[in-house]
Amino acid sequence: MESIDVPPDDRLGTRIELVTRWSDEDNQSVLNNAVYLTLLEEARLYYFRSLKLMEPEGAFPFVLAQCNVKFAAPGRGGERVEVRLATMHIGNTSFEQAYRVRSLGDGVVWCEARARLVAWDKVRRAKQPIDPRLRAAVEALERRG
Repeated sequence: MESIDVPPDDRLGTRIELVTRWSDEDNQSVLNNAVYLTLLEEARLYYFRSLKLMEPEGAFPFVLAQCNVKFAAPGRGGERVEVRLATMHIGNTSFEQAYRVRSLGDGVVWCEARARLVAWDKVRRAKQPIDPRLRAAVEALERRG
């Protein structure tokens, strides 16, 4: 199995609390694996809203190209969780983020993940260079973290 390079919490400078829903559990009474991707997406939304760079209609200026999730422990519905994340690398047209999802009830890590996001021109439906304002805002945020 491929390992995922997710740094320690002190290098994941953005932190958001979310709550899973009871209906997020599958028939084995554990969090459905698709819900983890939703938790990561909610954390991304928080991250980019905090930079004040979301498009006017609320759309992300990028698309998710790849996500690798390591499930470490079964999650539960109806629990408060902490999602930590940071942008680890910014290229010309894409960037990578790292994530950790942890239960706030018992501190158990539920998953770790890495994602590659690609700057996207929704009119041309093609990748594009990362907007310099986005690059500068992300780099400034990560320096502070």
